Amino acid sequence: MKNVKITGTGSYVPDKVLTNFDLEKFLDTSDEWITSRTGIRTRHVAAEHETTSDLATEASRRALSMAGIQPEEIDMIIVGTITGDYPWPATACVVQHKLGLRNCAAYDVSAACSGFVYALDAAVSRIKSGAGSKALVIGAEVLTRAVDWEDRNTCVLFGDGAGAVVLEACDEDKGILSTHLHADGAYAELLYQPGFGSRNPASEEGLKARLPYLKMQGNEVFKIAVRSLTEVAFEALEANGMTAEDVDLFIPHQANQRILDATAKRIGFRDEQVYVNVDRFGNTSGASIPIALDEANRGGKIQPGDVVLLDAFGGGLTWGAALIRW
Repeated sequence: MKNVKITGTGSYVPDKVLTNFDLEKFLDTSDEWITSRTGIRTRHVAAEHETTSDLATEASRRALSMAGIQPEEIDMIIVGTITGDYPWPATACVVQHKLGLRNCAAYDVSAACSGFVYALDAAVSRIKSGAGSKALVIGAEVLTRAVDWEDRNTCVLFGDGAGAVVLEACDEDKGILSTHLHADGAYAELLYQPGFGSRNPASEEGLKARLPYLKMQGNEVFKIAVRSLTEVAFEALEANGMTAEDVDLFIPHQANQRILDATAKRIGFRDEQVYVNVDRFGNTSGASIPIALDEANRGGKIQPGDVVLLDAFGGGLTWGAALIRW
């Protein structure tokens, strides 16, 4: 069975930056309140004409360029998103068209903030099965269109962006060492978007009740997130006979600074082992890990042979980890 390695990374965020001071102008909040509770200072917001597929396509082009391969060499496109261009078809199909491809497999994975890790697992499995040799895995979100801008407890947390990686089969002793996925639907309504699916179809009453917007019970989510992120990180390390000391870079889902700090402490990571950019981008859901991975890669924080641990948690509730030897 071949190994699967990352040969290219790419990311893209919209030009518009929304600061905490901007939020002060129309919300009962302050820069101090947001920063002290979340660590977030700015987030990027998609322009009116920008869609999730636009962000995903640009991130993909940058990943393909780094990998040095042409779009037509890609065998599959898998997008982790909960804010696709449409409820259906899959945003991956739209990205496929924008890249000028035809016939390769293209589908979305809905696992909220764990979407990229879930999509990574799917692509690795398909390559190892022989279904293809090159995959484009994307995490992309335009969450600012799914938040309630009257709810100061949630809207200040989220931003828009996309990240992508190119995966290729290889015979080298490197690549994705293992992936680990979990979910517990009993907690679905702690973090979800209640409308407009088959349970609460589109209606005037639903709009008045603000059902199309994200709902979150923050305190409960915090506790479960820290526990789940910690447990799956240890699961990945133990599966590969490693400890926290063996990890060169820990890239967790950038939810908020308090979750990052609590998780890193429980696992035993030093500050210098943890990659953080939540202060600049906020929570970009399924895009947060691939954006951080691309930043770290392009910034020289990942060197050949380094061990990188990805760790995600999101609505579902879902959580997962991937351990990589670069």
